[in-house]
Amino acid sequence: MSTPRLSDLSAGQHATVAGVSVGALGGDAHTLHRLGELGFLPGEPVLLLRRGPGGREPLAVQVGETLFALRLLEAQCVEVTLP
Repeated sequence: MSTPRLSDLSAGQHATVAGVSVGALGGDAHTLHRLGELGFLPGEPVLLLRRGPGGREPLAVQVGETLFALRLLEAQCVEVTLP
């Protein structure tokens, strides 16, 4: 079974960041580094607030106390654990 990703969450669903890795649609070292700088670090609580039009992009995400808008590719790079 694969590790759930931030992009798999439903609006309003809570999780905990497990790590970052290359997602199904790609991603690169720069994207992974940027996500880490933004606070997507193991153990941080994360909440998917809502999705853009049609349930796609952007994804409104809260990590810790900070709000972000992520592209689907970025959200697919964030591994999460569910409560």
